[in-house]
Amino acid sequence: MISKDSIFNIKTEAEFESLTLKLFKFQFEKNAVYRSFCDLLYKHPADVKTIEDIPFLPIQFFKSHDVLSSASSVEKTFTSSGTTGSITSKHLVTNLSLYEESYTKGFQTFYGNVEDYVILALLPSYLERDDSSLIYMVNDLIQQSNRTESGFYLNNLEELAEMLNQLEAKNQKTLLIGVSFALLDLVEKFQFQLKYTTVMETGGMKGRRKELIRQELHQILKSGFGVSHIHSEYGMTELLSQAYSRGNGIFECPPWMKILTRDTEDALSIQKSNKTGGMNVIDLANINSCAFIATQDLGRIYDDGTFEIIGRFDNSDIRGCNLMAL
Repeated sequence: MISKDSIFNIKTEAEFESLTLKLFKFQFEKNAVYRSFCDLLYKHPADVKTIEDIPFLPIQFFKSHDVLSSASSVEKTFTSSGTTGSITSKHLVTNLSLYEESYTKGFQTFYGNVEDYVILALLPSYLERDDSSLIYMVNDLIQQSNRTESGFYLNNLEELAEMLNQLEAKNQKTLLIGVSFALLDLVEKFQFQLKYTTVMETGGMKGRRKELIRQELHQILKSGFGVSHIHSEYGMTELLSQAYSRGNGIFECPPWMKILTRDTEDALSIQKSNKTGGMNVIDLANINSCAFIATQDLGRIYDDGTFEIIGRFDNSDIRGCNLMAL
């Protein structure tokens, strides 16, 4: 079995590759849904010599199947928000400590110790649900920050603005993490000049406002908050790890996560960097579900492993994946 320590202490590309191939063999044996998918593609461990050979499970399977590589009992089921009447994704998590270690070490990798921050969360559409992986993560980071000022805000924007200004006056390092529409609501009502606060958007208008392209959204937020960069978090219900952008929409993964892109016309073909394609994610923290996921996002990877999100497939249909309806 692959240990937590081996995943969260990866130091080199060779270690990542070795562990990834080991995890593929493990999930091929233990995950019935993933095994059936690999069987359909005639891809078995003997055929998989490199990361590029690994089959990526279409993310829709988290809507229709229980994607599990573990016989342990489920500790928590995270679900996606979804629009009314739509089928939501569900991620069955048998070991919450994997998730907790992943987001804690991920945050530390990019931002340092969480104890140094006051964490203010403006996540109204998520806060109304108790099965959101984002709320679980942010709530735990708030607890870890161990500061009385840290907390969630729903519609009390005036109180939040006051808190931000108080923290700024004390030169206090602060993280304001918010869903896009709520951050826009905040800067429409109040103007800031933030020097000690990192503003991080988690994406999504959730039907509350018209969608904006990232550059437009970030320009409005930069101007409203008086900051030079807007940070972003890239995560999803089906993953236990997050990538972060510290500005300009360029994301970095922690050492146990990697993005590849596939050809939009041939879902089984992995592309070289600097081309736009469908985004495939390797998330080694997903030991007990599936670590190899073909998402519905379009993106571009750069030579240094950073990536940019370009958009989504129309109607979230992945061409060339008709094999994928088990």
